[in-house]
Amino acid sequence: MTTILRTWLITGICRGLGRTLAQAALRRGDRVIGTTRSGDSDLQPNPYLEVLKMDVADPEQIRAAMRIVRGRCRLDVVVNNAGYGLIGAVEELTTPQVYEMFAANFFGCFHVLQEVLPLLRAQRSGRIINISSASALAPPPGFGLYCASKTALEAMSEALAQELAPLGIHLSIVEPGQLRPDFLTTCSVQYARRSIADYAASSGRIVERLHQADGLQPGNPEAAAQAILDLADTESPPLRLLLGSDALHRARNTLAQTISEIDRWEDLTRSVDYVADVGAQRKLTQGAQRKVTHLVELKA
Repeated sequence: MTTILRTWLITGICRGLGRTLAQAALRRGDRVIGTTRSGDSDLQPNPYLEVLKMDVADPEQIRAAMRIVRGRCRLDVVVNNAGYGLIGAVEELTTPQVYEMFAANFFGCFHVLQEVLPLLRAQRSGRIINISSASALAPPPGFGLYCASKTALEAMSEALAQELAPLGIHLSIVEPGQLRPDFLTTCSVQYARRSIADYAASSGRIVERLHQADGLQPGNPEAAAQAILDLADTESPPLRLLLGSDALHRARNTLAQTISEIDRWEDLTRSVDYVADVGAQRKLTQGAQRKVTHLVELKA
């Protein structure tokens, strides 16, 4: 008999990393509650798989699905994976496109967390894994708004991780590099509805290279899913986990450039501080010392 090891809630299991992760968890005997927008899944039927209809851009659907989850069982691992890409120069994208993408990529995760956190707090246990992107560390041209949604997700996650740590709940941000699932399909990515010629040499060139490299991405989705399983099993998980050598290279380059720029402009940075009045500071220090001496003498 297969032993149920953990119960996972994974949003967005119809394709890509979410689907691969759900398969990997099921293979080792875990229970998976997965969500898709349609409520259907082409995953092989499994007694330990339950698929719920939930569009992460719809708070009402999230609340309805999470009521079912809370009534079923405890949760061990929550993976906020659902979302999609939006490609185009900042000026080329429309306001509705950006708002809809943020509704899925950022607010979808926020609403899911609002629903599951009371359960995890009551348990005083659980793992949260928020799927971001290595591009959030160094947004390339053409991905500015998509990366903005992931950067917002990371900032919220950093603060939340500190809020949850005293409660025995761990949160990790996973930043995959380029994996080889169906990221560039119409289900996974949307594009700007207009093209501005002035951006052809920047964002246009990046998008062109992206399509040329489609199917040749260095990251293995199966290995990425296994890495997330290992992360969930780690006793003291990291706040951030990069996935893929390309993600590692990008992160190190970005951090090195950031530190170099901070150092180069350090004098200007410090110039906005109040200049300390050395004489006044000395008088305050001497006054404080006299008060301490006086209190010691009184006690004696």
